[in-house]
Amino acid sequence: MSIRTCAYSLMFSVLTIQGGVAQSYDYDPERSAILLVDPYNEFLSEGGILYPLSKETLDANNAIENMKKLVDGARQSGVKVIYVPHHHFEEGDYRGWKFARGTGRAFKAGTWNVEYHPDLQMKPGDLEARQHWQSSGFANTDLDFLLKQNGIDHVIIAGMRANTCIESTARYAVELGYHTTMVTDAVGAFNMKEMIAAIEIDYPVISHNVLTTQEFINAIDR
Repeated sequence: MSIRTCAYSLMFSVLTIQGGVAQSYDYDPERSAILLVDPYNEFLSEGGILYPLSKETLDANNAIENMKKLVDGARQSGVKVIYVPHHHFEEGDYRGWKFARGTGRAFKAGTWNVEYHPDLQMKPGDLEARQHWQSSGFANTDLDFLLKQNGIDHVIIAGMRANTCIESTARYAVELGYHTTMVTDAVGAFNMKEMIAAIEIDYPVISHNVLTTQEFINAIDR
């Protein structure tokens, strides 16, 4: 069996055993929000700089369709959708930084790359947090403020990238006192190892609940 075949087989096993991790839980729409992290063309669309790295896991997870299903289902049930975007790079942004990270090649301001994927556009009633510079959607942004002002204390996190921005945002959410749910099949990563490690090892440890997209939709449709 090839390495890729083994990876897909393990990925399928990880996704199908999540029912053993998921808790039966009722999500109050007035207190819940989807945090959709970095749903940019850069990651999700052919032509994006990071798309070739993301494509394998996006396809394996049917991630874009699941992200759309997740936010559409949330909106229909009255669950708030909040977009959590990465900083749009402009020339000179990191000049003088003592410990700068980022090449400046990705997420360039004013380009198609930092537009949201065509299937994941904002809708009336959605909110958008200020851009995060590193991995956490909370660090140095107004995300915590937006959640508190809207009476939200339950967050459900999806988007890109499973083992970086998604994990960092989830860890921060838990530290701030939010009930935090990870969605296993509405995320992508740069390779199957990253994806499997995030879903199988980290998500159950970090969060309060781990669900598939359909499991979450079933929970809010009760």
